[in-house]
Amino acid sequence: MRRQTPRHHFDDCRFVPPTVSDASKLAQFNISKRRFQDPSSSRSKVLGKPERRDFAALPHDLLQKIASSFSLTNLQSASLVCRSWRDALRPLKEGMLFLRQGKRFKHGRGGVRQNTAKALDSFLKGAACGSSLAMVDAGLIYWEMGEKDKAIELYRRAAALGNPAGQCNLGISYLQAEPPQHEEAVHWLDLASKAGHTRAQYQLALCLHQGSGVDRNLSKAAKWYLKAAEGGYTRAMYNVALCYSFGEGFAHNQRQSRNWMKRAADHGHSKAQFEHGLRLFSEGEMMKAVVYLELATRAGETAASHVKNVILQQLSSASRDRVMFLVDNWRALP
Repeated sequence: MRRQTPRHHFDDCRFVPPTVSDASKLAQFNISKRRFQDPSSSRSKVLGKPERRDFAALPHDLLQKIASSFSLTNLQSASLVCRSWRDALRPLKEGMLFLRQGKRFKHGRGGVRQNTAKALDSFLKGAACGSSLAMVDAGLIYWEMGEKDKAIELYRRAAALGNPAGQCNLGISYLQAEPPQHEEAVHWLDLASKAGHTRAQYQLALCLHQGSGVDRNLSKAAKWYLKAAEGGYTRAMYNVALCYSFGEGFAHNQRQSRNWMKRAADHGHSKAQFEHGLRLFSEGEMMKAVVYLELATRAGETAASHVKNVILQQLSSASRDRVMFLVDNWRALP
């Protein structure tokens, strides 16, 4: 049987609402009991004892901006530094409580029934307390409700506070605008990507790959695909496999292409399951091939069905039962 060669299209999904990770910035700010030192002080040069300033001198608005994405645990830790910090961070701690309440209503957890209206109300209260995490969650609900202007405003507020998820969603919102605002999108996606946000890295790679809002640069696109893939973003794994396969941005390397295609397949990417199944079929690995092809078929890749059926006809009844058992009990890697 002639092997079917699928058309290769780089995965370019536009908007996937991001989960909000703990965007702790404690690494940027040492919250031990040490004090600031001014090495330029003339007194320190003369006496050898540096002039010291208390952490309490840090402006509250700056502290609140730094801590806007802290988890509740980190807010509690920061509040122990001094009384000034405790007072400044009190609204954010209240915001985190509203955020937790909102998540319970959104997902129906903690003994409460799912209630989107109550979830949104809680998120908005958390946002009013300055929590950028609550701003993003409120924005996601508005986006799902079709009230995109309200969602974008919340993303903009969170992005201005340095929240990577807010920056990513704002960037994607600019991509979906009519007409698209590619340069603005790239600006925010670049900031979120440098902060380690995998979805932003993937979206930025697409912009670089397609030349949207930035000069087309396959080398940089491949680099950001790889960053996102290494961070666990499944669509990026598939695109890395294609980059290695076609020699786009990376040197042609079939071994790397095979490895990344399998990783994408094992994480549940249906096109990768189809293509990895075809590769296994060409290598004579019939049992393994039909497992991936059946997974791809169940995920909606209709082209995989024909190849799968041809292979099944060549297997014994026991082998076919074994294949179906493996597929029925298969779970995508997290």
